[in-house]
Amino acid sequence: MSEALSPTPGMPGATGWDCHVHVFDAAAPVQPGHYRPAHRPLADIEALAGAHGVRHLVLVQPSVYGCDNGVMLRALREASGRHRGVAVVEADVGDAALDELHAAGVRGIRFNLVSPVGHQGDAGDALRALAPRLRVRGWHVQWYARAADLARLAVLQDEAGVPFVLDHLAGLHAALPATDPAWRAAAALAAGGAWIKLSGWYRLQAVAPYAALEPAIARAAELFGTRTLWGSDWPHTSFSPEALPAYESTLAPVRRALGDAAAARLLRDHAPARYMQDCLP
Repeated sequence: MSEALSPTPGMPGATGWDCHVHVFDAAAPVQPGHYRPAHRPLADIEALAGAHGVRHLVLVQPSVYGCDNGVMLRALREASGRHRGVAVVEADVGDAALDELHAAGVRGIRFNLVSPVGHQGDAGDALRALAPRLRVRGWHVQWYARAADLARLAVLQDEAGVPFVLDHLAGLHAALPATDPAWRAAAALAAGGAWIKLSGWYRLQAVAPYAALEPAIARAAELFGTRTLWGSDWPHTSFSPEALPAYESTLAPVRRALGDAAAARLLRDHAPARYMQDCLP
């Protein structure tokens, strides 16, 4: 179900990728003890992203819905193959369910080690149970983790033989010393084929305009090369609905750290190698 990267109708030249967004349906049940999201349908982020030259989105299953991927799946089907998804699944999920997810556009699963209603139990055990079926489908494993988790993730990536995608600058926050061992672990992950998302600046001990993160952004981009992605993290669940960051403000630190030309290549050229694959058995 792969499609060519063609411009969005009415938005000439829109070919970029935003690799980390969420969609929410206010009527959908949520996990107790976490936030209650506002209604944020696919059409809203498509219009916002398209106005900034972004045609393709990666819809990430938010922790608030647990393993019920229904809201995301409906959005993916609505888009008829233009977008991709990252799901959250149980370790014993059936092959038929994985095939259904793949047909809708899902290309990976996510483990959340940070949020209050994130993964419960040992993520390593769950990964080992899932890894053979992920490899067959060409899927990746996305991690929302802290910098202190990276050394363990490097070991898990080697064991699983599945590429990892590290959310939100891999947790390499603004206050982290340049000599912190987490940077060595990040380098090991990169050497093993991992990807990194330049996203979630406000989750990384930084405030707008996020200049404190620019050295880390540049260093991460150098480590991960063409396996560097960008994501807006829309609709910014850390903020009230009345105070959302401007869309361009989430890309501005990347432009400043890497330069406009490199940032443009990143938006346009990097993501297809990760998300536009079809490897069903």
